[in-house]
Amino acid sequence: MSHRDERADQLTTAPAADESDADPRIEVSEGSEGRRRIDVRDDAKVRPGADPEHR
Repeated sequence: MSHRDERADQLTTAPAADESDADPRIEVSEGSEGRRRIDVRDDAKVRPGADPEHR
């Protein structure tokens, strides 16, 4: 089983979970000098930080 399949299985085992819970949430790209850049995707269902609607 691939890492992606294991992740999907783990994220969809909760009683109220659905397939969208396993959607990618980050994008990783190579920056200058071999540095990696990790960004939260604009279409991520779950985002880090406080919910903007509850501020």
